[in-house]
Amino acid sequence: MTTLKAKLKEDLTAAIRARDELRSSTLRLTLTAVTKEEVSGTTARELSDDEVRQVIAREAKKRREAADAFAQGGRAESAERETAEGVVLAEYLPKQLSDDELREIVTQAVAEARAAGAEGPRAMGQVMKIVNPKVAGLAEGGRVAALVKQQLAG
Repeated sequence: MTTLKAKLKEDLTAAIRARDELRSSTLRLTLTAVTKEEVSGTTARELSDDEVRQVIAREAKKRREAADAFAQGGRAESAERETAEGVVLAEYLPKQLSDDELREIVTQAVAEARAAGAEGPRAMGQVMKIVNPKVAGLAEGGRVAALVKQQLAG
């Protein structure tokens, strides 16, 4: 068993013992998503820590999107619950890059792409190929794409 998955299970057990309903339900749903990912496809397999982190990141993104939808729909209580679940999941993810750190990485990637002859908005794909491996798991794709577009535009 991967160490991150084992930590999730240990934390779930502790949350159940502490009668922490929010934490236990969030961890249960996350472990279910991990298990579902493990058995999807033609053969069952054990996920690596990086793959487990990707599942957790996907679950955290779902919580953020649901919180936004609930907030727009006027359901503040549900939005707060989703936000709280997102905070629990964030504990298991690496720290996100700050805007300045991300901007610096994107600026370097744009300079690399321009040195290779890519100019303007059509260079988006080339720049993203350079940036994505550097920021994998440390920044959301939408943030990265918006910064790349902004820098390529001018």
